Amino acid sequence: MAAGIDFTAFFDATPSPYLVLDTDLVILYVNWAYLQTTGRARNQLIGSYFFDALPENPRAPDDTQRNLYRSLRRVVETGRPDTLVLQRYDIPAHQHPGEFEERWWSVVHTPIPGPDGTVKRIVQRAEDVTGFIRSHWAGQLTEEFTEREKGLAAELYARARELHHLNEELRRAHAREPQVAVTLQEAMLSAPDLDRHTDSIAVRYQPATTSLNVCGDWYDFVDLPPDRYAAAVGDVVGHGLHAAAVMGMLRSALSAAIRTTPSPAQALEVLGLYARSLEGATAATAVKVLIDTRSRLIIYSNAGHPPPVLLHHDGTWELLDQATDPPLGARMHHVPRPQAGLPYTPGDTLVLYTDGLIERRDEDIDAGLARLTTTLAQVSNHAPEQLADTLLSGLDVADGAPDDIALIVIRL
Repeated sequence: MAAGIDFTAFFDATPSPYLVLDTDLVILYVNWAYLQTTGRARNQLIGSYFFDALPENPRAPDDTQRNLYRSLRRVVETGRPDTLVLQRYDIPAHQHPGEFEERWWSVVHTPIPGPDGTVKRIVQRAEDVTGFIRSHWAGQLTEEFTEREKGLAAELYARARELHHLNEELRRAHAREPQVAVTLQEAMLSAPDLDRHTDSIAVRYQPATTSLNVCGDWYDFVDLPPDRYAAAVGDVVGHGLHAAAVMGMLRSALSAAIRTTPSPAQALEVLGLYARSLEGATAATAVKVLIDTRSRLIIYSNAGHPPPVLLHHDGTWELLDQATDPPLGARMHHVPRPQAGLPYTPGDTLVLYTDGLIERRDEDIDAGLARLTTTLAQVSNHAPEQLADTLLSGLDVADGAPDDIALIVIRL
């Protein structure tokens, strides 16, 4: 091995078919591409004499095996590479014993010398150019073309076909990515406690139209028996897998914190300390609310996030904007976060959201808040699911927006 290169791994990874023989033409190594091209298993080739493992088609022209054998012997005798341009050598049919498939190859045999300078190994690179021979391009290779030019034409055809296959694989992978991304995001936003509140709580998540369905916005919901529950939304700067990974860690940390410290302000303090140790988490925003159903009180704390809206059943509304503090990790030192409370009446609706719902380019955030509250005032009697859909539609983001959107609608 030279310079730390694992040559076996290299040849296993290359898409070109390679095979290594000793000077007795016994196969010592074969890469994955060679197995794919010939339809053989590794144990059918390794340790076998080449012309036993890949026998000649008895009905093929007489010079097929002879040409290949002579090329290999020339390499051993001269110590120089040897090329066979557009050489026919048929392959035993995998599904039909005793039958052969017509194959054409562009073959290069390269010697590997030992310490004494004599040939010890032969590397065979065999590109299958059968498709080229059967194409209209081959008919254009007249006698005016040299053997080298014919070989180059076949090589170009093989490379083009290889590129086509790789492009097809990339297209298939790309087609899978959106579904994989959606599955990932759904798993990261899973909140099992929501299953017990299907009639009173609706949630929505929409990735930015320019992203791959994985983003930094999130929501969470936690039951705190016997008579309290907590909800949160948050926003990590950026899009893509890194933002989603940071989102997942912050969401999990806050979910754990509210279970052990049922105070929104203290839970956000814990999250702020964690955010300072997490790359990509500084400047993330979050708002946490705790609903106490016995006292009919909403307790909340806000870390740089747009204020939730408490919508009364008569269409009036209030912003939860009395306990707002800088984003997570914004301060160099720990400072207690503010907390506020707001009473509610059964039948009121609490709406938590991320900035993608209201922000528009070249527009003040107050304009977006006004549009939100105006729309909410018109749908105060809607059930949570209908209200969530109407809100997205009324703010013209039902089909997506430039930024991510997370939304929770809670009928109190």
